[in-house]
Amino acid sequence: MNEKYLSVIIPLYNEEDCIQPLYDAITKAIDPLDINYEMIFVDDGSKDGTFRKSKMLAEKDTRLRVIKFRKNYGQTPGMAAGIDHAQGKILVTMDGDLQNDPSDIPMFLKKIEEGIDVVCGWRHKRQDKLVTRKIPSVIANWIIGKITGVPIRDNGCSLKAYRADVIKEDQLYSDMHRFIPAMASLAGITVTEMKVRHHARKFGVSKYGISRIYKVIIDLLVIKMILSFTSKPLRFFGGAAVFSMFAGLLLMAGATSNVFGGMFDIDFMIASSALLLFILSFFLIMVGLVCELVMNTGKFRGLSHLKMRINS
Repeated sequence: MNEKYLSVIIPLYNEEDCIQPLYDAITKAIDPLDINYEMIFVDDGSKDGTFRKSKMLAEKDTRLRVIKFRKNYGQTPGMAAGIDHAQGKILVTMDGDLQNDPSDIPMFLKKIEEGIDVVCGWRHKRQDKLVTRKIPSVIANWIIGKITGVPIRDNGCSLKAYRADVIKEDQLYSDMHRFIPAMASLAGITVTEMKVRHHARKFGVSKYGISRIYKVIIDLLVIKMILSFTSKPLRFFGGAAVFSMFAGLLLMAGATSNVFGGMFDIDFMIASSALLLFILSFFLIMVGLVCELVMNTGKFRGLSHLKMRINS
């Protein structure tokens, strides 16, 4: 089988009216490039005719493969499934609602060929509602850039291109697809963004709204933890342990202050709280040591494998 150059991955959920126009737009944009490519449609548990129409197209065009979930898991698991099954050297992800434009894909490929590892789309003329979509997106992107240190102006744009060896190393879960550039930055990859077209939705309704903000906040906390303390987890847990120990000492000093005055009068409620803080500090230290052990075991194992390869 000829090695594929490009894989276009599209998660779909109740988008039956978009299937044929989406397929037509992708083939129209990529066929003139004369490259070996594939399309992967991931049906995320749709309740309409999304899978049926996708399957009909796949039967006519072997470049199209269809993955079906038994239930709706969300956009990130859909992308992860497509990435796992992709065979191309370059992977392009995009939404299936026709708001992303496949005609932008060639310029993404050109950027990758120039040596960039990840190319992110920037919907500079976004065709969405101002209050519920645009304003929250601007605020969220600013916060994400400040916390992660990767200043992408449109993390929510699904139209992105990746080198396969970069993206396949990341484990995606929850709603982590928007943080892929930040996660990949751990490996020192190069990231850039490009202006892309964005169209108003023609069919169906949006599956995402302002209610997903809390998920983004939680995922952002996880990303910050990973980015900041992956190499030295004991620093984080050790710092928290020191803080807990210091607070416990203050409480214990307050609970036993009368003892030094000759009175055996201890506030056992405060003393119990201090004891709990001491226990917490010990627990945090142990967790930090375990994390250090896990991290260093992985490093030493990688070094031993490298040594074996060199010796062989």
